[in-house]
Order: sequence, then C-alpha cells, then structure tokens
Amino acid sequence: MPEIRRARDTDIPAILELIHELAIYEKEPDAVKATAPQLREALFGPEPAVFAHVAEVAGEVEGMALWFRSFSTWEGTHGIYLEDLYVRPGNRGRGLGTALLRTLAHHALERGYARVEWAVLNWNEPAIGFYRSLGAGPQEEWTTYRLAGDALAAFGAAAAADPAGAAQ
Repeated sequence: MPEIRRARDTDIPAILELIHELAIYEKEPDAVKATAPQLREALFGPEPAVFAHVAEVAGEVEGMALWFRSFSTWEGTHGIYLEDLYVRPGNRGRGLGTALLRTLAHHALERGYARVEWAVLNWNEPAIGFYRSLGAGPQEEWTTYRLAGDALAAFGAAAAADPAGAAQ
C-alpha cells in the first residue's frame, strides 16, 4: 500500500531525480536547471512558496506532486496549481497518481480553496485520459502564455531602463 505524505527535506534527492525523469518523459531531457539547494530553499526555506507530496512504496519515493497556491480574483480565494505530477513507470496503474491528486483535492477542500488546476502537454494522451477519468476537463477557452528566456530579459530590462514606464 502506498503512503502519500508531505515531502520532507530528506526527500530532496528523490524529488530532483523524479523531476529529471519527468523531463525525459516530456522530451526535454536537458531542460532541468533546478538544483537540490534551490528545491530545499523553495520547499523548506523561511518562506516556502512551493509544496510537495510524495508517494512512497516500500520505503522508496515513487511519485510526487509539486504545487503552489494560486488565487482566483473572481472566487476571492486560493486554489492549487499543480506544477508537476509524476509517478515512475513501474508504479503507474497502481493508484499513486490518483492518490496524490486526491490528497491535493482534499487539501484544497479543507482550506476552502476553489480549485485544483494544471497544464498537460497536448500529445500526452495517457495523462489526458487519466485526468478525464477523474472528472477533470480542459479549459478550452483559455490559452497559456509564457514570457521567459530572452523575451523576459528584454521586456524586463525596459523597466530597469525606465522605472516610471514600468508602472504603466
């Protein structure tokens, strides 16, 4: 029987390993820049902004859910944004992913949060089927935008050059 629990500081190496496995699965094996010290600070520093639950089987971390609080201005309350959900291939189909998501849903309900949401790659049919089986549905009317890398640097540099213009 798997145990779903809050991540501990000692889980950092396993969580980082799972992040690397997820990057490989998502066809971005060289994209992970996160380090153990960064994860430790984000998850367990003085002001944690990211949270994690792990699925443990026979004393080994076999899955994780990394998340942070979001906020809905329309609902007037928080939600959970699931950044990463990953279960090692050898343990898929055993209910670990469902148990991790159920734990987050329970956490959201206990705190009066309005939603649990996440993004999924369009090609990831197994994940899409899994999420639909839980009752989750896509937000068809929304498209995610991202400002990152060179575009973020260029756009943000304009604010540094003209601080008054940044407030416009």
